[in-house]
Amino acid sequence: MTIYLDYQATTPLAPEAAAAMRPWLDDKFANPHSPHKLGREAAAAVEMARDQVLAALGGEAGKLYFTSGATEAANWALKGNKARRIVTLATEHACVLDTAEWLAGQGCAVDVLPVGADGIVDLDLVEARVVPGTSLVAAMLVNNEIGVIQPVAEIARIARARGALFFCDAVQGFGRVPLPLASCDMVALSAHKIHGPKGVGALWVRAGVALAPFLHGGGQEGGLRSGTLSPALCAGFGAAAALPGADDVEPLWAIAREAMSGWQLNGSAEARYRGNLNLRRAGVDAARLISEVRGVAFSAGSACASGSGRPSHVLAALGLGGAEARSSIRLGFGRYTGEAELRTALGLINDAAERQL
Repeated sequence: MTIYLDYQATTPLAPEAAAAMRPWLDDKFANPHSPHKLGREAAAAVEMARDQVLAALGGEAGKLYFTSGATEAANWALKGNKARRIVTLATEHACVLDTAEWLAGQGCAVDVLPVGADGIVDLDLVEARVVPGTSLVAAMLVNNEIGVIQPVAEIARIARARGALFFCDAVQGFGRVPLPLASCDMVALSAHKIHGPKGVGALWVRAGVALAPFLHGGGQEGGLRSGTLSPALCAGFGAAAALPGADDVEPLWAIAREAMSGWQLNGSAEARYRGNLNLRRAGVDAARLISEVRGVAFSAGSACASGSGRPSHVLAALGLGGAEARSSIRLGFGRYTGEAELRTALGLINDAAERQL
């Protein structure tokens, strides 16, 4: 049996989420936008799920729009406000950076700020570069590759002082670390990062923030997002958001840090989510290591970019060279990771790494 240590790529589906989805996959198959009784029942399931996600977010006034995932939500947030100037960070997810690049081709000014060797942006730099006339500032809460937590409340404060909206990709942080929702104008979420199903996410939009429709058609989501919603996916998302407590990763982090003491940590040791451990070891070929340790599922970085052949822009932004990036691995653990299996997995990884040296 494979030991799973790739929680940043996706998380195991919670039994509660699977149970919530099951009726809407079997006999309760109606379209939630149909006016008949079965359709109204399906619509009620969608609205219950919406309430569950909103409750998990907190009590800020705003609307939650279901999407196909966080990539769609980020695209909508960046494209839907007709931004004239966007400021973002070099370590953002590709769905933000690539969208910003596309917008630059449409005439939008885009300023991508560097980060320090610890992966954190300098707030003085943010102060200097978020100038009046900036429409939108985008910053990720928890980095998907290195787990670093950005000071998003402070970044948002600067954005608002300049009259800009603040968008937060909270995919890796939602349900794991405190989300300063009061500081945000738009927030992207993804169900499969919190033990829900793949194929559904959400964009939370603060009351009073106007967005143009992103998908045109039937206008099912508040007239702004067209497409038939899946009651099953929404129900699974809602049940996952309602899971009690956050994943207790502190004991796992301590075990991993001790076991991997011969490796160097990528990114800040303090300002980070401790369920993400990104490490490097000189002389190790990460791709070969992943191939050789077949009993453990772990990665060398973002699953979203692994098929593109592109080197990690996040590790490059930290100042790491190609050899250092190629010797880096990411270990992700959480709610369903056992201490004994973690120790076993780390032993297998270390043994394989030693054979390469």
